[in-house]
Amino acid sequence: MPLPVKFFQRKTRPSGNFSLEFVFEDVRNRLAGRIVARICEAPFYSNGLLRRFAILVHAFFCQDQRHLNHVTGDTTFTAVSLNKQRTILTILDCGAARDGVGIKQTIIRKLWFEWPAKRAACVTTISDSVKREIVELTGCCPDKVHVVPVAVSDAFRPHPKEFNVTKPRILHVGCAPNKNLPRLIDALTNLECTLVVVGKVDESTVAKLGDCNIDYEVHINLTLPEVVQQYVNADMLSFVSTYEGFGMPIVEAQSVGRPVVTSQTSSMPEVAGDGACFVDPLDVNSIRRGIERVIADASYRSTLIENGMKNAKRFNPDVIAEQYLSLYCQFWPTCDQENPSERIALRSAA
Repeated sequence: MPLPVKFFQRKTRPSGNFSLEFVFEDVRNRLAGRIVARICEAPFYSNGLLRRFAILVHAFFCQDQRHLNHVTGDTTFTAVSLNKQRTILTILDCGAARDGVGIKQTIIRKLWFEWPAKRAACVTTISDSVKREIVELTGCCPDKVHVVPVAVSDAFRPHPKEFNVTKPRILHVGCAPNKNLPRLIDALTNLECTLVVVGKVDESTVAKLGDCNIDYEVHINLTLPEVVQQYVNADMLSFVSTYEGFGMPIVEAQSVGRPVVTSQTSSMPEVAGDGACFVDPLDVNSIRRGIERVIADASYRSTLIENGMKNAKRFNPDVIAEQYLSLYCQFWPTCDQENPSERIALRSAA
């Protein structure tokens, strides 16, 4: 019989869904017929104390005793108001707790991490790196935290391309502070290339690009097919973040067949496998050397592409969906000791 699962997620912005919502929409589609999915969207954006309290109350009244609850990130504090025995909590990263200071950091750690983790039957996260951070932040047992990686979209498929050695297109995705764009710009100073930025840049970044004599393009509000096309058009990906909970652009570039330069810190080595050139994100010269090596060394570049395409297969969407189904079967509270045959049947379905 199908498992009843209710997904608690943040309110959708006018510009459309978030990448996280796409991930779990894909999971639901792949598990169609094996789960009965319901969605509880927060009534407000997660801004301010009153709105967040209203989100908590809304979640409390939305839960159903016939469903397993799955809180799918961002509004992790929602788990505080849900039945502990039937709640799975997904935490994507611990960046918010790392960035805050003083009382703000304490509030974030308590409301977004420690208390929700204690109020969940299990916690899922997307990398071993983040798992270690969750355990450290919340003090929960490591066995309670299950690593389920992010699945790469089927839209990212191999597209062979002759590398433009003369003037490569270097793709950079994201403009948040951890994406490390200023250091990348410094590393590319006077390098013959086109830097393609997906994300909104501020005036100071535009000025810096001019000062460093870099040809560039900026693309914002792209649809998924348009994002894929940027990977197809690119010669390589530079993803030299100072911190990542996962780093999906790494796998997306590998799936398309593009060499990757990324950071040797947090989750990125774990995600990239042996399919990337690793650099120190805090060292401009290290970033520069990595990019120049990929441009100059065709044999090395081919090895990165080959290894990257093999690595990307680890993040197959069907494999990821099955991992979630296994957890749903394990923690569905109505499959108790009084009905062992039903539990066996559900495990078989997984």
